[in-house]
Amino acid sequence: MKSYIKIYGPPILKAVKALEKIAIDMPEVCIMDHNIAQRLQEFDSVEGVETFFSGMGELDTERCNTIISRSGEELGENDFFFEWFADPTIEQLNDLIGRIDTALAKVGVKYTITTK
Repeated sequence: MKSYIKIYGPPILKAVKALEKIAIDMPEVCIMDHNIAQRLQEFDSVEGVETFFSGMGELDTERCNTIISRSGEELGENDFFFEWFADPTIEQLNDLIGRIDTALAKVGVKYTITTK
C-alpha cells in the first residue's frame, strides 16, 4: 500500500526534502520521489544512501537498506510516496498526516494525500 503525495506551490524541492526527513523516523515505510528516481544508481550502496540523507537524521545500516522503495518509478503525477511494508492502521495514517501537516506548514505548501 502506498500513500501518494501531490505538492502544490513552490518551493517543491524544500517540501520533498521535508518529506524525506519524515521517512527517516518511520521504519514502517520506504519512499520514492522524482529526485531519488533520477538517481537510483546512487542508492545501490549503504554509503550512497548515507550520503544522500546526511544531515537529515540518523540512519543505521538496516534502515539504509530499506528506506528507498524498490517499486520503481510509480509516481505518476505525484511528487512523492510513502510505501508501507504492511497495510497501515488508521492511527499510522493519522500519524503520517500529522507529520506531513507540520513539516509542510513550515515550508508553506499545500498537498493532497491518497492512500491505495
